[in-house]
Amino acid sequence: MKRAPLPAWLQERQRCIFLIASGLSTAGSFAGLTAKGWILMHGTGNALLLALHFAALAMPSLLVSGPAGVLTDRIGSEKVLIRAQWGLFASAVLGALAIPLLSNRPQVLLLLLSSLLSGVASSYELTARNKYTALLVDRPEQLAPYLASFSVVFNVGKLVGPPLGGWLVALSGPSMALTIDAASFLVPIATVIWLLRPHAESEQLSLPGSMATLGAAWRHCGPTLRHVLRFTALACLLSFFHPGLAALIAARVVGPSPQALGVFTSVLAAGSIAGGVVLQQNSHWLSERPGLLLGGSLVVTAAAQLGMALSGGMLLSLAMAFLIGGGTASLLAGTNLISQVGAPIALRGRMAGLGQIAFLGGGGLSGVLAALLSTRVGLMPTFAVLGTAGLALGVAELLGRGGLRLRSQ
Repeated sequence: MKRAPLPAWLQERQRCIFLIASGLSTAGSFAGLTAKGWILMHGTGNALLLALHFAALAMPSLLVSGPAGVLTDRIGSEKVLIRAQWGLFASAVLGALAIPLLSNRPQVLLLLLSSLLSGVASSYELTARNKYTALLVDRPEQLAPYLASFSVVFNVGKLVGPPLGGWLVALSGPSMALTIDAASFLVPIATVIWLLRPHAESEQLSLPGSMATLGAAWRHCGPTLRHVLRFTALACLLSFFHPGLAALIAARVVGPSPQALGVFTSVLAAGSIAGGVVLQQNSHWLSERPGLLLGGSLVVTAAAQLGMALSGGMLLSLAMAFLIGGGTASLLAGTNLISQVGAPIALRGRMAGLGQIAFLGGGGLSGVLAALLSTRVGLMPTFAVLGTAGLALGVAELLGRGGLRLRSQ
């Protein structure tokens, strides 16, 4: 059914409205994620369980992001986006119900199941949203800064959400934080259904057959974008373990309370905002220099990991966490930016799926790898080992491909 046209003032502001709705949802998600991490850390103290919790969020991308990209290019980004948002709402409700209804091992298992289902729905939501944003811009040159703006909004939500989750856990228990997480997904659902009118006529859908597959997108995206995806996967394996071990790192750097976890993750988020702002302000020329953008982001992250390993004080460790947040945000948002503006619109759903496989799949494995290393050699030596490897990879990228150019599609 055809929708009624929007008033002119609302049509002009729909990109901003979508950003705000996404930010509110992100804040609620990180409040819930902080609550879950604190429950698992407080109840078990098991670093591997914390890593498995993050892996439950991230690892589904390895299996689901590909089909999500294919479906997005096949039936349209808006349809997939709305369905995925309802899936996120349902998985968050499941996590909220785990607190009052269960305890001990059944509670932990239901929380992990909630995170797993959220990871599946999130893979579809992120993939569809990336392609959907191109339908909200009026001119092609608006796409790069608009895409980069999502990194800033996402990290503002990540800055607000963890202390909110920490204070809610301290004041009223984790159930309230998880309930807010669930309710926050209703905002983008209502926004997409009732307040947005995208340029649906500009979306190119794929027909069934061999050209509509993930493999076809991989083959036709070009050698530069294939290298970007490979590099991102390896870089995330070496440097993107801090979300999975945030509760453990915060306990070592700041303290064991839920507020301490909120402080640590907020510092990470503040660094991510800084990295996102830099990328947003320089989105056009950086998106055309993938070697410089991604190699430089990894060098910053890896150097901060080494600084974390050598640091003995809380303030210096938090400063290193700020740099880790900035470096990883630039790496992840940069990969998304490059893969979207550098690919034809008919491939963008599948390119978003391939990007998720690279950074969320690599990140999920990174958390498990770091947890296993930390149980054997300790947390700070783990920072040193992975930081050294990441620094070598980043410097090699800058030296070998720092002058690489990619033209926008």
